[in-house]
Amino acid sequence: MNALVLKDANSCRWDCVSLGEVMLRLDPGESRVHTTRQFTVSEGGGEYNVVRGLRRCFRQRSAIATALADNPVGRLVEDLLLQGGVDLDLVRWVPYDGVGRTVRNGLNFTERGYGVRAAAGCSDRGHTAISQVKPGDFDWESIFGAANGSRWFHTGGIFAALSETTIEATREAMESARAHGTVISYDPNYRESLWSAIGGKARAHEVTIDLVKNVDVLFGSEEDLAAMLGCKPEDVGDDSEEGRVARCKKLLPEVAAAYPNLKVIASTLRTTYSASKNAWGAIALNCDGVEHVAQRDVDILDRVGGGDSFASGLIYGLLAGESFGWAVQCGVAHGALAMTTPGDTSSASLAEVKRVMSGGAARIAR
Repeated sequence: MNALVLKDANSCRWDCVSLGEVMLRLDPGESRVHTTRQFTVSEGGGEYNVVRGLRRCFRQRSAIATALADNPVGRLVEDLLLQGGVDLDLVRWVPYDGVGRTVRNGLNFTERGYGVRAAAGCSDRGHTAISQVKPGDFDWESIFGAANGSRWFHTGGIFAALSETTIEATREAMESARAHGTVISYDPNYRESLWSAIGGKARAHEVTIDLVKNVDVLFGSEEDLAAMLGCKPEDVGDDSEEGRVARCKKLLPEVAAAYPNLKVIASTLRTTYSASKNAWGAIALNCDGVEHVAQRDVDILDRVGGGDSFASGLIYGLLAGESFGWAVQCGVAHGALAMTTPGDTSSASLAEVKRVMSGGAARIAR
């Protein structure tokens, strides 16, 4: 594997740009979606959560390239995005037809889960504005070129799975970023419900192995990396941390050998005792070798977005010039903190992340 090379911050308008869908999340709190009488709203999306964490927790200059239907729901999403602090100059506003026959905004109903009751989600995202994005809709030459510039570009398999045109739009963005020396990261984030209408797991595998050829930093769980890249780990029935680490120490070099363009491969490690308690860690590979952050037990309030926050913490560490080990530890700590608060996105501060990294206890800070 080659070392990761980052552009100088002074030469770029942004530290990271992300491409993906931002949905309105409706959270029933301690209730169930099918029995609640009220919801709390927030914004979220696999690709967006990464740049949101980079902006709010790590104070990096970040932007989201997305599309929204121009109606009150879209403007509510915008209001939430403004609170998130990411640059919205790359948001495309699509005229609304008054009914939603041709374009709408995505809704995501999500239960947090508790104890033996697993977290659950119900998406309502057909015909969304971003699912209709096609090559040429974003001026990537301007975004990544001398007019603006970004040190990092992040996207993932959730956006790619929205339609055949978003696959092509992903490839177009990656090719432009690569041409301008921007680091590219990708999270396959396989979702059966998204791929089932456009070819299922076989199509997801085909698309992933094509897109990963343009990628520098690959995120993903052991399951996603194996399924989407065609690798078959041994002893898959062993769910212990030792079993997972042993498989990943074999899997990650195999992926690196198959895709020599990759400079970093990072996989979260999660053992689920219940919806309320998980063991959480990570293992990652770069040119210097394997970095393993051992799992520690984490009490979960809302597990959605933990992997995205891991990604933003690791990206921050690399952007900040920290060691690879520090960056992986930062990702694990940030992901753990994100799962202690409601919503897809992180509410953590850098000071809190550093305290968790140092093993600090959860004593009251005042």
